[in-house]
Amino acid sequence: MALYKYDKWVKRSDHEAFDALHNPGATTPDSGVYRCENCGHEVVSEKGSPLPPQNHHQHTPGQGRIEWRLLVFAQGK
Repeated sequence: MALYKYDKWVKRSDHEAFDALHNPGATTPDSGVYRCENCGHEVVSEKGSPLPPQNHHQHTPGQGRIEWRLLVFAQGK
């Protein structure tokens, strides 16, 4: 689970970007913190870079596929 200390720098959003699931190795659509939907592993990825590939971390068969969801959007100025 992502943590933060100062809530004055983090704002809640209902933007649709937080709903999309992304495959391993897909191009990162927005810079930020991504969380694997099925195991909870978190990574930071920059816009335009590939998300971690399938072999970045392994799942047991019971955990299902690796799917990345945007958790915290890093907004530039």
